Amino acid sequence: MTKIRLNDSTLRDGSHAVRHQYTTDQVRKVVRALDDANVEMIEVTHGDGLGGSTFNYGFSKTNELDLIEAAVDEAKNAKIAALLLPGVGTVEDLKEAKERGISIVRIATHCSEADVSIQHFQAAREMGLETGGFLMLSHRLEPAELAKQARIMVDAGCQCVFVVDSSGHLIMEEASDRVKAVKDEIGDEAEVGFHGHQNLSFGVANSLLAVRAGATQIDGTLYGLGAGAGNAPIEVLATAFTRLGIDIGDVDVTGLQNAAEDVLRPMVDRLPMMDRGSIVQGQMGVYNSFLFHAERASERYGIPTQDILREVGKRGYVGGQEDMIIDVAVDLQRQGAAVS
Repeated sequence: MTKIRLNDSTLRDGSHAVRHQYTTDQVRKVVRALDDANVEMIEVTHGDGLGGSTFNYGFSKTNELDLIEAAVDEAKNAKIAALLLPGVGTVEDLKEAKERGISIVRIATHCSEADVSIQHFQAAREMGLETGGFLMLSHRLEPAELAKQARIMVDAGCQCVFVVDSSGHLIMEEASDRVKAVKDEIGDEAEVGFHGHQNLSFGVANSLLAVRAGATQIDGTLYGLGAGAGNAPIEVLATAFTRLGIDIGDVDVTGLQNAAEDVLRPMVDRLPMMDRGSIVQGQMGVYNSFLFHAERASERYGIPTQDILREVGKRGYVGGQEDMIIDVAVDLQRQGAAVS
């Protein structure tokens, strides 16, 4: 049976849920717990990747390079990874992260824009880094078209292409059909992975179906901490996969359950949930990191968060267009004034 690698993104995607306020001490505690549970890959950066600590995305409490260095120092066996979004992070940022000790980089683009990642994959391979590619908002392309984008990444040097359900919009075969199409396109040239969210409560089920469709790397986070309604909880993934006889290597299922409850939970004031706003994100296919931006716009302009998110979904905004959420709120405010 093919071994499945469970990747943990608590210290990257989970950063969205804590508004990028992780401290070095918190990173060390989480890495220690994950490493003790034999998780092989731990991702550490600002929620929007290297260079993401900006006014537009939200400032980090602690420099992400310092967090990476702390994670590398704490991990005995796990590989530390970073995320990079071309246009947010640069090759220079990647070089600095490599100097701080990362051994994996995952390069993320909108699902139809894989071509902007080519130079970054090439640079990463030249640095000797393991590479993953994120095709974000994968629901926006049909399986065959998504597979063509995966081909661009693999030809550039990507070693694992992830079907990324950035809004928790995909349901069952919608996820596995995309994984299968990517697998059929790239064959054994690279692995296929899946990154799921819980907006419509299918993150774990979709991950299982992704494995059955050929995925060999699956992302999760402790307690499901992440953008929107959160990610597929890694402790649930490990428990379910083990029950079903799926090989996850030496991962300690009980250790992950304990890490979620005893280490991560006390650090977090607000856990992601399937509330009205995040459900609308899943329904409308809205990028999950938009949730807090929409909530702040709601407080400022008096427009319900869910109405802002519905309009964002209708307009088809993608990651990187967080600043446009204000325009949506202002437009809805004006429309309300005109009606009244």
